[in-house]
Amino acid sequence: MIITILYYLLTAYIAFLIVWNLLKRKKWQEEILYIIILIPFLLRLFRLK
Repeated sequence: MIITILYYLLTAYIAFLIVWNLLKRKKWQEEILYIIILIPFLLRLFRLK
């Protein structure tokens, strides 16, 4: 149970960092790349593997 909670906290933290970097980007190509990277993390957070 503790490992599951830590896993989701780590996933949420990494997703937050990706979103933070996404908001700082100016080029639309980089924004799309960050969105593609973000999708698996969001699916894990919502438990939709």
